[in-house]
Amino acid sequence: MHYDPDKEDHGFQYSPFKSCVVPRPIGWISTTSATGIDNLAPYSQFQNLSFDPPMVMIAANQTFDGQRKDTVVNIEATGEFVWNMATYDLREAVNLSSAVLPPEIDEFEVAGVTKAPSLKVRPPRVAESPIQFECRHVQTVRLPGEGKTGTCDLVIGRVVQIHIDDRFITEDGRIDVVSIKPLARMGYYDYTYVDKAFSMLPPNATGTRLAGLTGTRAVD
Repeated sequence: MHYDPDKEDHGFQYSPFKSCVVPRPIGWISTTSATGIDNLAPYSQFQNLSFDPPMVMIAANQTFDGQRKDTVVNIEATGEFVWNMATYDLREAVNLSSAVLPPEIDEFEVAGVTKAPSLKVRPPRVAESPIQFECRHVQTVRLPGEGKTGTCDLVIGRVVQIHIDDRFITEDGRIDVVSIKPLARMGYYDYTYVDKAFSMLPPNATGTRLAGLTGTRAVD
């Protein structure tokens, strides 16, 4: 099949686009408003951008009434946010925190998760999450879109503190991703999680290239 995304002439009930780029890591983002209200929300358009220094991005489309998401408003007002790893065991809490609620509602309470204090930023971490990144806002890029929800805020943050639950660190100093079971977004209403892993090395990969694959900082 072939279809034009501007025309959506695929003939299906649902657009295939979001089911093509899968699986996507979930940005379970905690923020604090300028007035001190904590917020927690999941975003399926999330990714790391670089590793030296480590940076991540969140892409947040506008609400159905054409407003910017509370997460974006809070990040731009305070300059800080936290990424909390979403896992299979936390799937119900992640789902509860996705509810559309007024900005004065604290989604930590709605989701039934515990706040853990951060070290370098104001927003709290999800204590039950095995890995968290404390982040500072670098910039926001507004991507124009169609309709009220199409416009998207691409938020970039620099990771300034990383927290990893020691239970998921192996004896050789690696993260046991399979035991964590990170949650990932598919298309439609579907999710998946990591339950297996395998390794491959690129042909002739040595030195700098191997360092890049492992996220090791380059040494001049």
